Formats: sequence, C-alpha cells, structure tokens
Amino acid sequence: MRPQTYVTRRSATSSGWSRNYNTVRHTPKTLGSISNLMIVGMLVLIVGLIYVAQGTQATNYDYELSAIEDEIAELEAKKEDLAVEKARLTSIAASENSTVANSMETAANSGFVAE
Repeated sequence: MRPQTYVTRRSATSSGWSRNYNTVRHTPKTLGSISNLMIVGMLVLIVGLIYVAQGTQATNYDYELSAIEDEIAELEAKKEDLAVEKARLTSIAASENSTVANSMETAANSGFVAE
C-alpha cells in the first residue's frame, strides 16, 4: 500500500472555521409575552367551554328526569282510574248475580198523586 501523501484543508487550519463552509449560529426562538398571553387565554376559554357544556348536560338530564316523573304520575293516575272502573264493573256483576237483587221487582212509573 502507498503511504498517504495529501493533507486535508480542514485538519490543516488551526481554527474551527475554514473557507467555503457555512458558519451560522442558531439562537433559540422564544415566544413573546403577547403570544404567551394568547395561549393562556385560549386555554382558559377551552376550559370554560368544557365547564359550560358539562353544566348544560346536567340540566338536560334534569329535564329528561322531570319528563319521566310526569309520565310515571300520569300512569299512576290512569291505574287508579282503572281500579275504580274495575270495582264499579265488579259490583254491577255481583249485584246481577245476587239473590236479593233478583227477588226485587222492577221499577215502573206509578203516576201522579191527585189532590
């Protein structure tokens, strides 16, 4: 093998900089105070909207519960009406089958009393 006979320019210079190379220093970018204020404002707005949405959802559940309770009350009233109707029909059927009721005479128009 042949020995190396060339020298690179990069290793030949004493400083870290050499010709024809980009020498750029990148500084870290930070957000300004207005940008930080806008980000905090947006976060507060989002949390507020979530809070309002949860409150509205609870109110909707209250309306649904109220509607169901009204329906239950209406059905209980119908149940009571049907129980009264059943008792009335049962008493009519019981009086028709009664021996006392069968022995009674039927009512007839008796007329008027003359003075």
